This record gives sequence, structure tokens and C-alpha cells, in this order.
Amino acid sequence: MNRTLQQRRSRFTSSPDLAPATPALQDCIARHQAVVPGLAELGASLAASHDASALDALIDLYEQCTPLLEKAMWSGEADFHPLLASYQALFREQEALIRQRCEHDQTRDDRHRFILSIPVADRPPHLRACLESIYQVCTLFDYGGHASGVWDKIQVVVSEDSRDEANVRRHIELVEEYRQKGLQVVHFCLDEQYALLHTLPPHTRERLGKLLTTQPRDRFYLKGQAANRNLSYLKCLQLTADTRNTLYYLIDSDQSLCVNRQTASGEEAVVALNYFHAIDKIFRTTDTLMLTGKMVGDPPVSPAVMAANFLDDVTAFFTRLATLPAEQACQFHDLPRQPVGDAAYHDMARLFGFENQPATFPYACRLAGAHDHHACLADFAQRLNAFFFGEHLTRKTRFAYGSGFTELAPARTVYPGNYIVNHAGLKYVIPFGHLRLRMSGPTAGRLIAAEIKERFASFNMPNLHRRTTEAGPGDDFRPGVDVGEASVDVSNEFERQFFGDLMLFSTEALVKQADVTQPFAQNVIEAVVAQKEAELLALYQQKHDAIAERNRQLNDLVFNAGHWWLHAAEHAPGLAHALRQVRAFIDNIDRNFGEQALAWRQIQSAEHRARRKRQIVEALMNYRAERDAWDSLF
Repeated sequence: MNRTLQQRRSRFTSSPDLAPATPALQDCIARHQAVVPGLAELGASLAASHDASALDALIDLYEQCTPLLEKAMWSGEADFHPLLASYQALFREQEALIRQRCEHDQTRDDRHRFILSIPVADRPPHLRACLESIYQVCTLFDYGGHASGVWDKIQVVVSEDSRDEANVRRHIELVEEYRQKGLQVVHFCLDEQYALLHTLPPHTRERLGKLLTTQPRDRFYLKGQAANRNLSYLKCLQLTADTRNTLYYLIDSDQSLCVNRQTASGEEAVVALNYFHAIDKIFRTTDTLMLTGKMVGDPPVSPAVMAANFLDDVTAFFTRLATLPAEQACQFHDLPRQPVGDAAYHDMARLFGFENQPATFPYACRLAGAHDHHACLADFAQRLNAFFFGEHLTRKTRFAYGSGFTELAPARTVYPGNYIVNHAGLKYVIPFGHLRLRMSGPTAGRLIAAEIKERFASFNMPNLHRRTTEAGPGDDFRPGVDVGEASVDVSNEFERQFFGDLMLFSTEALVKQADVTQPFAQNVIEAVVAQKEAELLALYQQKHDAIAERNRQLNDLVFNAGHWWLHAAEHAPGLAHALRQVRAFIDNIDRNFGEQALAWRQIQSAEHRARRKRQIVEALMNYRAERDAWDSLF
């Protein structure tokens, strides 16, 4: 036996007061050993651990047990929910044993403390869902315990960026509500942000203006996700008691700490990942500086890069619907599902190195109970325009367990709504926020990966991403999206997408030929940007032409081919309304991606491109100096 383990075991007596309580572990082994390989062997180890009153060995048994349950849970062959309940109970029981060990040894729990930052702008429904998911993870897994009435190792910063005072008040109310539930939540208000920013020396503040913001006090809102996130770092530092033992977890308000799984009755969200436990272990056992997870659910990209494939899927839905009787029981259930691979939602996935996906993905009707194709069409139509807010009805990404949660892989993209850094990792900030471009996470990721290589890693613990809430798009703020009575305008977002792509792919090429730790030379940047501009213009032209053709085909199929829904709509007001929603969708596609679309005209304008290119070149030239100024804070 290991000598250290012998010494630890000798610290415990056979006193009944110190006898470890393990009902969850015992119940798990008894209940599931027939279907989970390896549990029976753990049962024998459990008996030996009890005999020796060896808390260290006993606690380690939970580390051996939970991966066995994970594999069984996600295998698709076992009953998921009983295993999940046992899995969660095991972690809660393990936490109780860790506290018992600390009390007996009179030592501190040396695992990491987490400070979570949630930037939020005019999104109360999203913020509620995000806070609720954190609360559920704390309740069900109990990382760090809450003997004091609050979870000791978890603190949450809600970093305000709203313009609407009513939304600010709703955010504050949510902070107080979850404080009452035991979460340590603080509201980082606009006045406090401004004051904290101005505690920096003027010369430092001036050098960091493009990273943090230069907006005046009376307009210190809607600074943008990057500036707000970077400002929240200052608050997180203020709340840090021990820089050696604190991790900083950045989460977007439209994300939740849970994942989705497909069931026979549809998709369900499950609190099945013990994020804090796994992340703590990764940072304790590796030299990782920055860790990023991905997202499941709605795509993490703009509708500007999904229109072509979404039109394919919408057309496939109407093509099949035309062959089915209107009053027939809905046939859009229990369809063979295509596996939604990486970037299946992206029109230009090959640009990112992903393989081609199937041409179309089937629509799965979300209505429950008996209903016909009238009802299916009506429900489908009312969700169509949510596409312009980033929802994709046919290509949501679902969680896949693969080879586990904690296996690390080299990362090249920062997912801004799901990344974790230690104190040293705070230096690797997401830059260029002042340009308000899309693709800021992938761009930052290329720079960070070039600098710290494998110490920037990804792991398989995604967040559930929801672009819209149950209330629909009307109750959501989305920068770059303007909503009229029947129209949606994403031209601002579309323009920022093209030049975000230009920034990303220029940066990707630049770091392959220049030292990221030194200032980039202007002539090198300009040559790379010019080359990538030509490539992207050609690709965007192809996409533009494809969208126009597919939208014409969809319009002909729905409104000019004489299918049953046109005749039925004459006598069914609900169906007539559904067709008006389809018409609005087709019109919105043309408005945003057609020949007269504002964003398309801007992309085609040499003068507009020249202005944006100057901004990109200057930003890349100044990157190293801004990083040096930022690094000086740490």
C-alpha cells in the first residue's frame, strides 16, 4: 500500500461519528451494477474503504464511479433519467465527504473558486434562464457545498450593458431573486463600471480605450459584448481573494449550463454536466491557461451565413408537404434524423475545414397530440421569421458524449459565451471590440493559439444556446437586428459578418507568417487583407446568387404551384395567416440578401470596403501594443 495513503488512513478512527455516510454510492451500485460494467468491482472496493475508514480512498471511488455512469447514460442503451439522478446524487455525496475530511483535518478545500461573468444587454428572459441553469448545477451537484446557506465557491457577476431602464430594473430583480436562493450574485451596474474604468491611470485608460470603451458616462450602454466582457474582468479582479485559486468563467446570457438530448418525444434540456467539478480538475492537473467549450442548440453564428441552407430545408419541407393530404395525421414526426455535424448550419463550412453535409435536413414537427398538416404548417410558419434572430429550425446541434467530457484538444476558436481562464489566462483577451465585427471569438482564438499553443484547449462541455425565448423574438434584444411591423432587417449584422470574416481569415493567414508576439508589419497585413478580400468577395457572390435562386424557387413552390394550402387558406383564417408569415419570410430574405439589400450594396462598394480595410489594418497593427497595455494590469 502507498505509504502516504497509509498515513492518511491512520488519521481516521473507527468512531461512529467519523463513519462516512455513502447511501447514494451504495444505492447506485446496487441499482445499476447489472447494466453498468465495472460497478460490481467498485462495490468490493467500497466495503474495503469502509473497513479502513479511509476517506481519501473512499472519495476517489466516486471519481471512478461517475465516468462509468456517464458512459452508460449517453450510450442510448440505458434508462437515462434514473442514471442521471444517481449520477447527481453521487456528486452531492462526494461533496459531503470532502467537507467531512476538511473538518476532521482542519484544512481548507483547495479546489478552485469560480467567478462567473455574464454580460447582458436588454435580455431579462435570457438572463433568468442563464441564472436558473447555474442555480440548478449548484443544487444538483453542490460543488464546494453550501453549508453557510450560499454556495461558497461560486460567485456570479451580472455585467450590465442595457439601454432600457426597465430592463436594468428587471435584471436587478433577478439578481436579488437568485441571491435569496443561495447564489452569490452581484450586479455590476453602469455607474460602477464607469467608476472602475476611471480608477485606471489616464495614460493606461487611453491605451486600452479600444479594448474597454471610450463611451461617455451619459451613454455608457450598448458598448458591445467584447467591451462589456473585458470591463467585467476588472470587477472579477476586484472580487478575487486568491489569484492562485480562482477561475474566471465567461458565459453569455443566451446560454445555459445544460445540454440537449434527443428523445422519442422531442428534444429535452438536461442538467447532466458537472461543469465546475470537471473544469477544476482540468486546471489542477494540466497547465491550461484558457479553456473553451462549444455550444449545442441554436447555431452560434449569424443568419447572414445560414440563409442558403435554411432555404434548402424550408423548400424540402414544402416539397414533402405538397404530397401529403391536408387533413391527414401529421407525418413530420419520428423521421429518420440526419446527424447534425460541426457547422452543418454554415453556408461556407468548408472555409473552416468542415466536411460537406447532406443537402437537406428534415423538419421535425414540435406539436404534441393529434393534429393534421394544417396545424403543422401553421406552427412551422410562425417560427420561420425567428431565423433572422439566429434560430435554425432544422439544424440545431445536439450534445454528443463521444469519448467523455474532460478530454482536451487544441483550440483555435474562443467561444465567447463559454470559456474559462485562470489568473494568468486573463491576459488573453478578446480584442478588436471597437470594430463591432462578427467572428471576434474565432479571430481571438487564432491569435491566442499562435501564442500559447496547446495551453489554449477545448473540452466537451458545451452550453445550451437559445437565440430566442418562449416569448419569441419580440421579447429579445439582438444587436444588429431591427424589427418592424412585418419586416426584419439584419443588414447591420450582415455587413459586420462579411468584414468579420475578412478580419478572421486575414488574422489566420497572418499568424502563419508573422510572430504574434511582435508587432505586425503594415505591408504584410495589407497584402494578406487584399488576398482574403478577393477570395471572400467571390465566395459571397456565389452565396448571394444561390440565395436569390433558392428564394425564387421557394416562392414559386408555395404561392404559384397551386398546392392544397392555397385552396384551404380561402376557408381557414389560421392557414391564411400562416401563408402571410411565409410571405413575410420570403420578403425578408429578399430584403436582407437580395440585389437591393443595404449590406450587399456595402460589400460591393469599393469605398466602403476601403474604409473597413483601413480599420482592420490599423487594429492588427496596434494589437501588440494594446496587449502589452492590457497585460500590465495582471
